[in-house]
Amino acid sequence: MATNIDLSKIPAHIAIIMDGNGRWAVEKGQDRIYGHQNAVEAVRSVIEGAGEVGVKYLTLYTFSTENWNRPLEEVNALMSLFVKCIRAELDNLMNNKVRMLAIGDIETLPEDCQEELNEALDYTKDNTGLTLVLALSYSSRKEILEAVKKIASEVENGTLQADQITEQTIQNKLYTAQIPDPDILIRTGKEERVSNFLLWQISYTELFFSPILWPDFRKEDLWNIISDFQNRERRFGKTSEQLINQ
Repeated sequence: MATNIDLSKIPAHIAIIMDGNGRWAVEKGQDRIYGHQNAVEAVRSVIEGAGEVGVKYLTLYTFSTENWNRPLEEVNALMSLFVKCIRAELDNLMNNKVRMLAIGDIETLPEDCQEELNEALDYTKDNTGLTLVLALSYSSRKEILEAVKKIASEVENGTLQADQITEQTIQNKLYTAQIPDPDILIRTGKEERVSNFLLWQISYTELFFSPILWPDFRKEDLWNIISDFQNRERRFGKTSEQLINQ
């Protein structure tokens, strides 16, 4: 269990861009899929670590819409690995009372992936521990675009007036409508960008860029970031003095 963090101030939602699998493999003289295969232990460790300290939501950027542009061999291997991982990890998720959700354009996934995913979602739906959100075939710009289209349709058919549209209206149309915005966004693998991930939701999220390549990332690294987060002052546009006087 983590000893360097305040368990009374745990962030409710942590999102992670799991980057560095390919570079990790190349550094070891292996092909890229070897890195993806070895990323599974990092996922397992972080899920356990988040659950142990009381994080309520953990969102993992698993596969972006841009990832479809990778070499076909790598995409096929990733899809196969995804199916195998869900099967292998399901008992562990159940033992830890993890509930699974998925966001993204799920219908673009291969049929066997959709079947395994839907079975896992149904199997874990009543679990009361950590909610694990998998972002699959996900694009934040597309998410926002689809939300705008839904709102425009409601205005067009007269069920919504343009002057009634608020930020909450948009929020309610996003994939994450029932999920709180992330308190922390972590990107591993040395890069410092958000790569079309939760663009609306991270407006006031604390960003952490880790040099650790994802296959080497463990729950202790997550706990260290939570500890750093607890030392940050989140002002949400206010001054420090205003926060003190609240």
